[in-house]
Amino acid sequence: MPRFDVLSLFDGYFAPLREHGICRRAFDSGAMQLQVWNPRDYASGVHRCVDDRPYGGGPGMVMLAEPLERALDAAQRARRNAGLVTAPVVLFSPAGAPLRQTDVQRWADSDGAVLVCGRYEGVDQRFIERSVDCEISLGDYVLSGGEIAALALLDAVARLLPGVLHSAESAQQDSFSDGLLDCPHYTRPPRDAHGAEVPAVLLGGDHARIARWRRDRMLRLTLQRRPELIAALRAAHRLSARDEAALSAAD
Repeated sequence: MPRFDVLSLFDGYFAPLREHGICRRAFDSGAMQLQVWNPRDYASGVHRCVDDRPYGGGPGMVMLAEPLERALDAAQRARRNAGLVTAPVVLFSPAGAPLRQTDVQRWADSDGAVLVCGRYEGVDQRFIERSVDCEISLGDYVLSGGEIAALALLDAVARLLPGVLHSAESAQQDSFSDGLLDCPHYTRPPRDAHGAEVPAVLLGGDHARIARWRRDRMLRLTLQRRPELIAALRAAHRLSARDEAALSAAD
């Protein structure tokens, strides 16, 4: 059961996570735990400042190391008091490594982590060097803070935890679960008001044919939209001869 401790100046971001959908089920069942720590509660002075102007000039403000370190110490102490080991510290940053499904699975199988949500122009580098174990990015763009990235990680982890989804097979068939994009999905009616029909193979009840059709569509869609994923699977020797035949037919 992973526990995530989040350092954030805006803890209101995380309340909806506990109240809606799959994530609510994860928290209600005890499959995942979440505690939010506000660095402002650990800041010094009357105004409880958590940021200051950057040395060397430039726009914006930089988060102070000291309030973050105090909040981190409180979070790690609470984890130890709960019988958990000291957790790795993750900072969400555009400079981090892209978040992958394999990373999400690793966090789901772990005791959790401390997630640091940066704000403003960034975090004092001395805090990063002393305390952060890894940096994660959602992609090649900049957000106002790390909260949205933390929500994305928590949501992705929740759906992999035992008993959270109604069917464990749902997570196994998600995009990226085996390195491929997911196949198209259809539901009722078999023919809609615009005349578009569900592929006949999905209506026939032959589960072996359906599985082959879905695999072929996953391969073709991935080749079309994310060819680098196909290249990675080939390099890892994870494509069968039949997979390669399907890809050749798609060219």
